[in-house]
Amino acid sequence: MTETIIAPSILSADFANLERDVKIIKDAGAEWAHVDVMDGHFVPNITIGAPVVKALRKVTDIVLDVHLMIENPEKYVPDFAKAGSDYITFHYEATKEKTAEVIEQIKSFGIKAGLSIKPKTKPEEIKDYISMVDLILIMTVEPGFGGQSFMPDCAEKIKYIKQHAKDDLIIEVDGGINAETGMVCKKYGANALVAGSYVYGSSDIKKAIESLR
Repeated sequence: MTETIIAPSILSADFANLERDVKIIKDAGAEWAHVDVMDGHFVPNITIGAPVVKALRKVTDIVLDVHLMIENPEKYVPDFAKAGSDYITFHYEATKEKTAEVIEQIKSFGIKAGLSIKPKTKPEEIKDYISMVDLILIMTVEPGFGGQSFMPDCAEKIKYIKQHAKDDLIIEVDGGINAETGMVCKKYGANALVAGSYVYGSSDIKKAIESLR
């Protein structure tokens, strides 16, 4: 996989016009829409749930890249799977010893499974799971809020993941991504970039997406 997947985060979109804003990024060349799900417990913010994913699925065929920043993700995987998610990524910190079970649960619905780690989690902790998933998501900010600054040290984890990854693994990075930080991540081996405010806050969304490639 050589081309970079661009996954704008709808956390930075206009929630009153999600259908419009997802169409805008797709028309501008984005392959995925990144859907940040927060529960107010695992992270200190609350966003959206499975009904929003279901609603989006009815109006777009863009890949829905669902990122569960929630406690006990296994309780909600069925809802998000049935809602039409293409990828479901959950946090290692939320499952620990249950991680393998949740990966298999997601795959049982015939969709792609992703595993994410927060800035303070070392990539070595998930070594045994890298071969089990379709996607690894490296957080380069503390999850929970958009618009934070990129943490360069976190991006260095990409190198470790790359060394232990199968050829078709998607290595995604989320947090403070723009043209400059995106280039850093790609040099380390990332092939998918999540960008929220950088894309949706741009006066030229198509140009912003192209700059991430």
